[in-house]
Amino acid sequence: MRLHWHRRDLRATDNRGLAHREEGETPVAGLFVFDPQVLEHASSIRVACLLQALEALKEWYRNNDSDLLIAHGDSSAVVPDVVIEYGASRVTWNEDYSGLARERDRATRAALEDQGIDCRSFHDAICHEPGSITTNKGTYYSVFTYFWKKWRDREKESPYDPPTPETLADVSGEELPTLEELGFDQPEATAPVVTSGAAQERAEAFCDGPIYRYADERDYPDASTTSRLSVDLKYGTIGIRDLYAMTERAASRIDDTDLEGSPETAREGVETFQQQLAWREFYAHVLAYNPHVVTENFSGYQHEIEWRNDPEELEAWQAGKTGYPIVDAGMRQLLEESWVHNRVRMIVASFLTKDLLIDWREGYDWYRRHLADHDTANDTGGWQWAASTGTDAQPYFRVFNPMKQGADYDPEAAYIKQYVPELEGVSPSDIHTWHELSSERRSELAPEYPDPIVDHSERREAAIAMFERARGED
Repeated sequence: MRLHWHRRDLRATDNRGLAHREEGETPVAGLFVFDPQVLEHASSIRVACLLQALEALKEWYRNNDSDLLIAHGDSSAVVPDVVIEYGASRVTWNEDYSGLARERDRATRAALEDQGIDCRSFHDAICHEPGSITTNKGTYYSVFTYFWKKWRDREKESPYDPPTPETLADVSGEELPTLEELGFDQPEATAPVVTSGAAQERAEAFCDGPIYRYADERDYPDASTTSRLSVDLKYGTIGIRDLYAMTERAASRIDDTDLEGSPETAREGVETFQQQLAWREFYAHVLAYNPHVVTENFSGYQHEIEWRNDPEELEAWQAGKTGYPIVDAGMRQLLEESWVHNRVRMIVASFLTKDLLIDWREGYDWYRRHLADHDTANDTGGWQWAASTGTDAQPYFRVFNPMKQGADYDPEAAYIKQYVPELEGVSPSDIHTWHELSSERRSELAPEYPDPIVDHSERREAAIAMFERARGED
C-alpha cells in the first residue's frame, strides 16, 4: 500500500501526488496529520476552514470505499508510525514552499529514509515549480513583468484524474477532531465554505461571466467581479491545472458567447485573471529561494527603516477606526468576513506602512491571524510590496492617497457604507472629502465616526523623508 500525505492539497481531483502511480503499485490511502508545530502558527478561522475541507475530503474517500486516515503529532515521528501500522511501502506528498513546511518535510523524509521507506514529493500547487522559470543567468526572477512573459508562454499540464475506487486502499480512519479539541475557539468572523464542491461552483460561476469583466471591474470592491477562489487555492480544494484549464475554456467561448462588452475586453479579462495566477506563482518562487522574507525585508536599505510603531495608531487601524472611510471599511470587512478585496488590501497596507509608518510585519501578522485565505508567499509578497521593501515593490515615493482611492474605486461609497454603518446617511461627496471637513461638520454628519487620526499629506511627506534617510540620501 502507498500512503499519500495530504497537507495543502485537500482534494481528490487534479492532485498530482495522489494521482501518481508506479507500474504495478498497490492501492493508495490518504493521510492527514495534525502537527502541533504547524498548528502553533494557525488561527481559529483557518483551522475552521481546514476542518471543513478535511470533512469533505474524508467524505470523498468514504464514498469511494476508502477513508482518510487521521494522525496527531510531530510529522517526522507520526508518518513513519502510520507506514509501519499499515504496512505501506511508499509515501508521497505535494510540496509546500514556506520555511516551516520545508523543515517539516526534510525531517519527515529523513525519518522515512532511515527506516528504508521510499518517499517522493511532487510540485502540485503551482503550474511551474521553483527553478523552472529563471533569468538567462539561471536565477529566480525578482521582477514580475519578465516572469509573467515566460509563465504566460510556458505550456501548462492538463488536470489529473482522481483515483478510482479500485486503486484506493480499504482502510478506516478515526473521526476528525473538533476546533475546541485542537485548542482553538470558535472564530468571530464568518468562515467561507471551503470544500472541493464549493470551489468548483465558484470557479464555474466566475468563468461563466465575471471573468470577462475582470480587467475592467476587479479594482472596484462593490462590483463582486473577483473570483473569491483565494481560499480554495490556499487549502488546495481546487487544483491549479484544473482552474487554468477552466480559464482557457472561458477564452475559447468568447466568440460564441453573448457578452456585455467587446470580445477584446473579454479576452483582456481572462488574461488579467491568469496574470493573477502568475503573481501567486511568482511569490511562491521568491519564497522558495528566500524563506527569510517572512520576517525580514527582501530589499535592504543603507540604514535602518525608522518605523514609528505607535501602539494607539496600530490599534485604531486594527479596529477600523482611523477616520479614513475606505481604510476602515477594509479593516472591518476583515474582522467580519475573514476576507478583504485585493484593491482594499493594498490601500490598508499602504496606510499602515506609509501614513502610520508602522512596520509591515505588524500588518502581516494581523492579517495572518484573521484571513481565511492567508498564504505565506502571497501575503509576505503583498505586504512587502506595499512597504517598498519587497521584490518589484511599490517605489517608496508613491504613497496611496486613501481618500482618492476611495473616490476612484468606490465612488458611490456603497462598499464603505456596507462596513461602516456610521456613514450610512452621509453623501458620497462628504465621505470622500471627510478629511477636509471641519470637526464640527463631521460630528454633525456622523457623530459616532472618528476624525482622521493623522493628516495624510503630512504623513506622506514624513514617509518619503524617512525612506530617503534609510536610502542614505541627503
